[in-house]
This record gives sequence, C-alpha cells and structure tokens, in this order.
Amino acid sequence: MQIKRIKFLDKGFLFSLAIILAFGLVILFSASSGITSDPFYYVKKQILWLIVGLVMAIMLIRFDYSQLEGYWKYLYGISIITLVIVLIFGQEVRGTTGWIGFGPFPKIQPAEFTKILLILAFAAYLNKRKDSLDTFREMLPCFIFMGIPFLLIMMQPDLGTALVYIAVTLVMMFIAGANPKVLGMIILIASLFIALMLFMHFKFDTWMPLDDYQIKRLIVFVDPYNDGQGGRDAGWNTIQSLVAIGSGGLTGKGLFNGSQVQLNFLPEHHTDFIYAVIGEEMGFIGAVLVILLYGILLIRAVIISFNANDLYGSFLVIGITAMWMFHIFENIGMSIGIMPITGIPLPFLSYGGSAMLTNMLAVGFILSVNMRGKKLVF
Repeated sequence: MQIKRIKFLDKGFLFSLAIILAFGLVILFSASSGITSDPFYYVKKQILWLIVGLVMAIMLIRFDYSQLEGYWKYLYGISIITLVIVLIFGQEVRGTTGWIGFGPFPKIQPAEFTKILLILAFAAYLNKRKDSLDTFREMLPCFIFMGIPFLLIMMQPDLGTALVYIAVTLVMMFIAGANPKVLGMIILIASLFIALMLFMHFKFDTWMPLDDYQIKRLIVFVDPYNDGQGGRDAGWNTIQSLVAIGSGGLTGKGLFNGSQVQLNFLPEHHTDFIYAVIGEEMGFIGAVLVILLYGILLIRAVIISFNANDLYGSFLVIGITAMWMFHIFENIGMSIGIMPITGIPLPFLSYGGSAMLTNMLAVGFILSVNMRGKKLVF
C-alpha cells in the first residue's frame, strides 16, 4: 500500500523543493568559491550534508509519524537534556555557546535538531489540549512547555533560534484553536515589555539577557549608518547587504561577478547573507524567484497539513511550516534592512550542516504525513 501511495506525494512540494536545493548549490558555489583555496570546499560539504539528509528523509517517509505521538514526553525530555548539555559542554562560536564537536567530526548545532523534536512533542501536547485554549490560564501550560527550552536557548544566548521557538509556539497554538484575541493581547503585552526593557537598558543601563552586540542588532536596522564601521557592527552588515542587493538591478551582475560578494565586502555571504548574493548576482528577478519558490513550498505544506489523516499530523506539519516561514521572513528581512540581524539561516540555501539536516528531517516528516493523508494531494 505504501509503494502505491508514494507516487501520489505532493508534486508541487517536491518540485519547488528540488528547484530550491539545486539553486542553493549553484548560488553557494558562487558565494563561497573565493573564501578558501578550494573553490568547491563549501559546496562539497553541503552536498554531503544534503545526501545524508535525503537518506534520512526517505527513511522518515516510510516511517509512520503517528507512532511518535505516544512518546512526546521522551522527545521533550531529550530536547531539554540536549540543551542543558550544550550549555555545559558547548563550544562558543561567534558569541554563542551552541556548538558541540566530537574529535575530528564537524561541529553540530544541537539547537537546530531540537526544533524538530520540540515540534513533534508540542504537536502531541496540543492535541491533548486542543479544546482548552480559550483563556490565558488555559494557555499558560503551553507557554511553560515551550518556555523552558526558550530560556535554555536564551542562556547560550541564541536570539535567532529563541525567536523561532516563539513563532512556532504562537502559530501552532492558533491552529490548535487558541483564542485569537487572547493571543493577540499576549503578543502586544510582550512587545511592549521588550520595548520597555530596551528603553530601560539604554536609558539607565539595566540588565538584558543578551550580549551588547546582540542588543545592537535588535535596533540598528532602524538606522544602520549609526553603526557601520565594520568588524562586528551590525550596521556594517546591513549596509553591505543593501548595497549588494541594490547594485544587482533587474537581472543582476551574473554569477561570480558580484563585487560585494567576490571582494568579501559582504560578511557571512555564504551563510547568513546568501540572499544578498542572490540579489547582487541574480538581480530582482532572481530574488523574487526565490520568494515565489518558497511561497509554493509553504502553500503546499499547508495543504498537506489540512489533508492530514489526524490532528497530530496536521499540527506537526504546521509547526514545521511556521519554522520555515519565520526563517525565510527573518533572513530575507535582515538582508533588505527591515528586520534585525539574528543570524538564522535561509532554509536549504545557506551553508550549514546542522541546518540542512534539520530541514531535510522536516521534509521527511511532512511527506510522511502527506503519504498517509486522508486525501491524496495532486
């Protein structure tokens, strides 16, 4: 039965994903070819991670995702233990203690994988509480559920991943039937509280659970030219990204011809700011094409969610979709200067082994839900 249903996997989802992955390898080659003596260094590593991810995704497609619902407590426990271990034994990279290395093996970022584990666990948790999310008191256990890993992530501190947790929590709760008025009020109060904390910090030097450079990143996008002297300054990153995208024009300068990229004016252009590479070398047309491809991927994922065989599968796919949506919005937003720089990657395009494996695991779960849906999607 499974073999027969595989051919009915969502073709729109698979097509958009395949184009994004292929496009990502091409643009990564252009972005990273001048970083090391081997122009294929980062592309070869990315392809390796992609192959491993594809194998894991295929295994997950054949696996019945619903079997995990009964083990949500263990999944949640593994997530918490993993994040605690990272705080104790993690290695610092760019100001964040979020990486673990094992001898000669590449460093991994466990927080990436815990996103999937937490979505799996939270989907089951919400399924049990789906009819009891009308008041703040009824929602509070859900906020505590996701609040514990959020606090552990903030202790690293990894602001970008912490914000992903918030987005995933709110979207999944909304789809599970949480009162939208109460959710809206919570978001408003939380936003005002954060604004007040920032004001108190800059006015009276009060404590903030972030490093100074991370706090700058939250506000410098309003006026990057107040902090544009290079080095670790967030303003410099934003300015160079805007210059790169703006100079690309309609059709771009062509692969390997972007001056901001190839001359290394644009920081982290193979990871955080790969969208700026697309804007400079592929132009407005390439930048819009990427957004359209992501749009197709996300819409097809939502359709798969609506046609899931059970609520657990539906919540699971929506959680992954929310994760991708926030990554895309935040990464592209910081590249064009409308969002603060948080350092989260662009799914399937930015270089990174942990991120690629996490996203391919997510693909596997989505297609597992798709294959067992109550209505096959064409």
